Amino acid sequence: MANQGKKPTRRSERALAFQVLYGLSFTPATSEGALRAAYAASPDVADRNAEDEKADRQAPATAPQGYAWEVIHGVWKTQAELDEAVSGFSQNWRVERMGRVELTLLRIAVYEMLFRDDVPAKVAMNEAIELSKQFGDDNSRGFINGILDAVARAVESGRLTPKGQ
Repeated sequence: MANQGKKPTRRSERALAFQVLYGLSFTPATSEGALRAAYAASPDVADRNAEDEKADRQAPATAPQGYAWEVIHGVWKTQAELDEAVSGFSQNWRVERMGRVELTLLRIAVYEMLFRDDVPAKVAMNEAIELSKQFGDDNSRGFINGILDAVARAVESGRLTPKGQ
């Protein structure tokens, strides 16, 4: 995803967040430093940083930023809460039994629904379903849609809110 001076779209940022978080499902980050390293190691981020360096040879390495980083960091910090929410709306499915692709997409969408006021629930759902078409299998969409529909209704009714609010 070469940036070439254009601001990345939210969809491409979500895809990057998915890729980093999916990778972390195999080797979890145990510290924020490890999380930053996983983000920086992503090929898309490395490409962006290389382009930034070409544009300004004197530029220092940039700190993680942008929507992808916000989602990655937010999901990482609230993962237990997100998993609890997903588990509460996934009938007969424990989080531990879910596929990593589906669970990662669910975490991202539930994070957006609970913690991002700038993302409507329908957008979070649609984006998760679109990403499932790219990264999941044929069964992913229905599974993700069913859980996210229930989560969205609970958020809209006030039955599900972020802890501490």
